[in-house]
Amino acid sequence: MLSKTDPKKVAQFIDHTLLRPEASRSQIEQICAEAVEYQFCTVCVNPTYAELCSRILKGSGVLVCTVNGFPLGAAVSSVKALEADQAIRDGAAEVDMVINVGALKSGDLALVESDIRSVVDVCHPEGVRLKVIIEAALLSDAEKVLACQLAVSAGADYVKTSTGFGPGGATVADVMLMRQTVGPHIGVKAAGGIRTLRDALTMLEAGANRIGASSSVQIAREAQRSA
Repeated sequence: MLSKTDPKKVAQFIDHTLLRPEASRSQIEQICAEAVEYQFCTVCVNPTYAELCSRILKGSGVLVCTVNGFPLGAAVSSVKALEADQAIRDGAAEVDMVINVGALKSGDLALVESDIRSVVDVCHPEGVRLKVIIEAALLSDAEKVLACQLAVSAGADYVKTSTGFGPGGATVADVMLMRQTVGPHIGVKAAGGIRTLRDALTMLEAGANRIGASSSVQIAREAQRSA
């Protein structure tokens, strides 16, 4: 967690994100340049751009994050595993996968856990971190807790609030609940609707230790101007 007294370090917690389906190559190149300039933790892009970002960012200290089963989470586990394998071969250091929301809603907890584990088993032997997107806006609080517990049980490194394509983004209440559920040793990523430095700091203070944002440059510039 980051104190409000230390806003200048906020960039290191940010995944600089561009996941719009219409994102062009030139826009991806631009976010890579911005990530190097502001030293964001990662760029988070769709899988088709993982290899390009890996080449551009090589040696910069900025990592490549890509998404998996995105944005619905409804692909079968074998496809999610194959997608993760390809992303890793393309240079991704982090993978953000969407849970099988329908399975969770149906009470098929074994399927939810095995789905996550199928991607963990691809990522971890290669030293790649896995973040599990629970799409909190679709879940009751009890389901959010279950989703986080299953992610931890399956070996995930982070739980993440939202895809940014669902009915809602990150909330302080969800971040606090997720942090309480997973404890201090699993990461919590807040994503969706985080547009200002104040938004980012609020989420970090609530228990997040990673922020997904497309307004990263605005946030970083605000941080640079802060006392």
